[in-house]
Amino acid sequence: MDDRHCCVQLSVNPSRGLMDEQFVVLVQNAPPGSELTVHSFHQCDEGHSWNAFAHYISDAAGSVNVSGDCSLGGTYSGIEPMGLLWSLRPVPGSKPGLRIRKKNVQVPMLVTVSVYEGHRKDGFSDLVPLASVLVERWYMAPGVRRIPVTEGGLTATLFLPPGPGPFPAVLDLWGSGGQLMEYRAALLASHGLAALVVDYLTTKNIKETEKMTIFQYIETAYKYLEEHLQILGSRIAMLGLSFGTSVTLRMAAYSKIMKLRCAVCISGFHAQPLDKELIDVLNSIQQNVVNARTTKENQKILRDLSLPIDPLKKVDVGRLQCPLMLVVGEDDQNSAAQESASDMKEMMERAGNSHLLTILSYPDAGHLIEPPYTPHVRASNFKPAGLKQMWVVLWGGQTVAHSRAQEDSWKKILLFLRVNLFGGTRPGAAPLSRL
Repeated sequence: MDDRHCCVQLSVNPSRGLMDEQFVVLVQNAPPGSELTVHSFHQCDEGHSWNAFAHYISDAAGSVNVSGDCSLGGTYSGIEPMGLLWSLRPVPGSKPGLRIRKKNVQVPMLVTVSVYEGHRKDGFSDLVPLASVLVERWYMAPGVRRIPVTEGGLTATLFLPPGPGPFPAVLDLWGSGGQLMEYRAALLASHGLAALVVDYLTTKNIKETEKMTIFQYIETAYKYLEEHLQILGSRIAMLGLSFGTSVTLRMAAYSKIMKLRCAVCISGFHAQPLDKELIDVLNSIQQNVVNARTTKENQKILRDLSLPIDPLKKVDVGRLQCPLMLVVGEDDQNSAAQESASDMKEMMERAGNSHLLTILSYPDAGHLIEPPYTPHVRASNFKPAGLKQMWVVLWGGQTVAHSRAQEDSWKKILLFLRVNLFGGTRPGAAPLSRL
């Protein structure tokens, strides 16, 4: 190591913060005009290693500010304050088809940010960094309460914001992969909204005992929120991603029990066999996956399976009486979300309720539009709930554009929820680093 680099300092501020909070990475005391590589490393909950890196040249003061300086290359280029997170990718030699999903929200996502001499592209594990900082990215802010829920046969987790409440609430639905994925609900609670995330596909009450339909199950979850002492029962929203959108739209349009204040649907589709239960709809979709178009990399493209839109199978969104936000990635290769949004707009215009509709449409964004700075994966391994076979599914999206869409849509989703659930804007929870 060059003696001139021995006193290099690295800081990340805040080093402890919420996942959707920006940080500032600053390198100081390097020789002016030095070639430097800023690198991030993360080992996910499943034990797989991810990294990102960018090349910089220190200024006349020997500094690099990742928030304002231009990356000359690496996993991202240009001025990208959060590129060290959203451009994370599996390290060379990793198992193919990986995707980061936070399994345990009670511990932070740990990211080691380091600076290296020279413009490096690989072999980071064999190099000695000039300086390193351990960064904590949390989904749960201090004071957020995580409450497992099994009442009424539910498999769910309730997240309550700090304070006595009562709070408006969001019923949070993921897609056809099933399982209880808590990280989005935890982040919603960190911004002042109670959130109940439910496993509505792999729960025993539906899958094994068949004591309850998905309709009944979702209504049970809604009634649990409505009756909870720390929830404002008249201020409940639904948020769905992918197949969760199909569920959300159907419940919002047809349920006689649920009186939603608003709904958010991400990367979804509104046509489904309305004479069938939702689990049958899902099973039908899964059976058709075998016939889906496949890329030369053997990735399944599922968007074509829902086209053309069958006019006899469309959820009647003209019945909706609550505000609806649709979030669309225009490069979605898993769902025909853009065509669906256009058709819903026409339906609502004819019904006279188009004033309730907001559409956020993002060029070059894919299917998995998640909270900000979640690393983008264009394709990954995927096993639908109830099936044994694993496929590689093409989700779509170009990394930079997709990451921009995640950041922009999350801000607008939070604002939409606050306006409709609180009756006006409300600041989110204070950033974790300032509590």
